[in-house]
Amino acid sequence: MRSDISGFYRLTPGERLKKVQEFSNLTDEEASLLETGHALDLSQANRMIENVIGLFQMPLGIATNFLINGKDYLVPMVIEEPSVVAAASHAAKMAREKGGFTATSTDPVMIGQIQITDVIDPERAMERVLSDKGRILTKANEQDPLLVSLGGGAKDLKARVIETRVGRMVIVELLVDCRDVAGMNAVDTMVEAVAPVVEDVTGGRVCLRIISNLATRRLARATCVIAKETLGGEEIVDGIIKAQAFAESDIYRCTTHNKGIMNGVIAVVQATGNDHRAIEAGAHAYACRDGRYEPLTIWEKNPDGDLVGTIELPMALGVVGGVTKSNPAFRIALKILGVRTSKELAEVVASVGLAQNLAALRALVAEGIQRGHMKLHARNIAISAGATGDLVELVAGKMVEEGKIREDRAKELVRELSR
Repeated sequence: MRSDISGFYRLTPGERLKKVQEFSNLTDEEASLLETGHALDLSQANRMIENVIGLFQMPLGIATNFLINGKDYLVPMVIEEPSVVAAASHAAKMAREKGGFTATSTDPVMIGQIQITDVIDPERAMERVLSDKGRILTKANEQDPLLVSLGGGAKDLKARVIETRVGRMVIVELLVDCRDVAGMNAVDTMVEAVAPVVEDVTGGRVCLRIISNLATRRLARATCVIAKETLGGEEIVDGIIKAQAFAESDIYRCTTHNKGIMNGVIAVVQATGNDHRAIEAGAHAYACRDGRYEPLTIWEKNPDGDLVGTIELPMALGVVGGVTKSNPAFRIALKILGVRTSKELAEVVASVGLAQNLAALRALVAEGIQRGHMKLHARNIAISAGATGDLVELVAGKMVEEGKIREDRAKELVRELSR
């Protein structure tokens, strides 16, 4: 099946679920778990975190139309903000006309850091660590023979001296190929294990030993071409390029530019049970890797006058292990997505981030962000004011028509239209 399902947004939730079930070969049980929201029970939740008192639900939506590296995807997105799923789907449809998204990713290498303090001669200590690289890597790989057997494991060792306000330190960095896991537990276990060896070699004292969430060796990239006619003309293309220039030159605009990208990125990361806090931290740190905060995307115009977009960001994701084992909803979301490796998942997420940015910029340039967003927001206001059933759309539509999308007006309309 293709992911460009005509009229998907017009279907009822049950009808949409049937389409997704057919696309992804979900079992009836899996479909039922999504429909009821009962994928996770209280006893499972109580084993996942501390002080559990209940369960908390979020909407799960499906972004359609995604064509990435020639493959169709229905993309699960968990998010509470209206218009995000619709915007991603619309942008993917625009990109589809020129072949969709082309995405690549580097090997899934994470960085584990070991901090050594109280070193008499930091440069000499650094040299000793590097000369003993083989022994340290062997010790690290002894901690996870399964990962090594799959082609992963500790691959290299780096060391550097840094200046701090409490003195000079040696920072040893273990480079670990994590294959299809996010890698937090694997890397932390390795740096804990090799810390005594590093301490012995340097003669210093090891303090922190932990993974870094700035995964600069685990990058995902995506590109797309959008025909100027699809966007609404060359004036819209030029407007988006001017918006890009604004973000490149002003940190206040750039923050919002990148937040829009992360709307899509985090929604997919949450749906698949990955650590969205790590992804968010890494992305924003990567945005200022050259000393100033910059956009994660680049928008340019090609010789034909069409819009060309590119995104690059760290993407430490897993498709096995972690909470994907303990929460069936995450496994079902990954099944819907149909990804096989962490690299493929990273490429999908990068493509969604690029699509989300495109949708936001086009809306800002062409009509203003509020027009579409507030239509959806009005429904939430209507519901919070007590509207139910068909009354939700009536109240929301009236507020949009009046340009008064406020809870006090919604309550008035509920009273008036309920008579």
